[in-house]
Amino acid sequence: MQILMIASENDAIKGAKVGGVADVVRDAPRALVKQGLQVSVVIPDYNYFSDHYPIILSQTFNVPFQGRLEQVVLNKLDVDDFGVTQYVLCHPLFNQGGGVYLNDNDNRPFARDASKYALFNAAVAEALKLGQLAIPDVLHLHDWHSAVTSVLIRFSERYQSLQHIKQVFTVHNIALQGIRPFAHDDSSLETWFPSLSYDGQVICDPRYQHCFNPMRAAINLADKVHVVSDTYAKEILQPSNHQQGYFGGEGLESDLNEAEHQGRLIGIINGCEYDLPAADKTELVSFLIDAQQHVLRWLSRDAQLKTVHYLANELIKQWLEAGTQVGPLVTSIGRLTDQKVLLLRQRTHGHSVMDELLDDLADVNGRMIILGSGDSQIENEFMRLMGQHTNIVFLNGYGQSLSDSLYPIGDLFLMPSSFEPCGISQMLALRAGQPCLVNGVGGLKDTITHMENGFVFNGDSLGAQTAQLKAVFNLALTTFSEQPNKWQQMVEKAKATRFSWFDSANDYINRLYK
Repeated sequence: MQILMIASENDAIKGAKVGGVADVVRDAPRALVKQGLQVSVVIPDYNYFSDHYPIILSQTFNVPFQGRLEQVVLNKLDVDDFGVTQYVLCHPLFNQGGGVYLNDNDNRPFARDASKYALFNAAVAEALKLGQLAIPDVLHLHDWHSAVTSVLIRFSERYQSLQHIKQVFTVHNIALQGIRPFAHDDSSLETWFPSLSYDGQVICDPRYQHCFNPMRAAINLADKVHVVSDTYAKEILQPSNHQQGYFGGEGLESDLNEAEHQGRLIGIINGCEYDLPAADKTELVSFLIDAQQHVLRWLSRDAQLKTVHYLANELIKQWLEAGTQVGPLVTSIGRLTDQKVLLLRQRTHGHSVMDELLDDLADVNGRMIILGSGDSQIENEFMRLMGQHTNIVFLNGYGQSLSDSLYPIGDLFLMPSSFEPCGISQMLALRAGQPCLVNGVGGLKDTITHMENGFVFNGDSLGAQTAQLKAVFNLALTTFSEQPNKWQQMVEKAKATRFSWFDSANDYINRLYK
């Protein structure tokens, strides 16, 4: 069986990762190859990847786009990736900004990215039509960035010969749907494909009828719709109610219910790689010295002093001078968005929940290290925490070595996401022997068991969730301080927890591909 995966990210290629989807697109193909499948992956060439890897084969062809022919190059890269074939598509539109995603103004969300991925999808369809890419048994599309492929195959006469290919669409983040107008904009469906005759009722946004919704289109057109945990597959069947702290189908619940009724909606949790050599546990002092070097590099990138890096450097120095810590070390790694930290930002009695957690942590001589970047407002709020509490270091950036060494040195991993389709950070923390404190939603519910390998809180409103978060956080601190044997049992259970890619790949084959 031959599989072609189409995605925006792929961590098998250096520089092509932003979030967890890149880990999936790296690991799932490898697991499928181990089970005897032939798997290829194609992504855009954002940052001249073709200059950094040997090219096995290069093919140039023209793609109809925006009423003209665009010249696109398909490069097959020589990447030693366990038998997975790696392709990149090259065009100047893909190189804008030098990164994976672009930030567009709020009044034109997704505009530049949507045009970029529309051309990318058209190039994939054209490469298949021309035989530049071998016709697979299954096209596996990831998130809205690959959804236009499904639209072109269904509605374009040019690509009717591809309609026999089975299509699987994986939803990694239903909150990001890539919505653009149907027309009257230079980033719109009819501008990209002027002669396309489409059924607007199938692919329009349910809230904005004049807009094209790639996520909805692929959900309606694919043979199977895959979401990345069993619990999340149930949650998205209900409408969202953000004010009450519930994140569900984000406007697409009717289409998802129809897919579920038709037997097309499948929940399969992502896996984690466990066949890696055990890393030596870094001491906190060594981590802090490495972190300080990262902070100094971040400081040197800008002519103006960034307060967040200055404060982090000062607190690291204080921690190094203070010597050995006696209380628990709480860690957190991830993108700073409301998905991840909405509950920590809630305010009670004039203080944020995060302020209260840090005060409670200080009572047991504990500390917290947060590694991440994202929303500028959230970054500023976390920066201010360092000015008010001496037991938190906020590392406002990312470094793979920092991430790799932070998982093993932590005692408790904090991940109170308001929604989490699957989550990889909690799996990496468990693998390193770090019990996790999580909200009982999505993949977090499916991977963390309360008082066994971590701590789980719930609540049917924002107020209830924040109250439970604080209560369970203090339960974790009490367990660490007063029940060391119980804590060690939880550490061992965390280490023993397994979510293998072998099992997930087997489910892909039997539940998605056949």
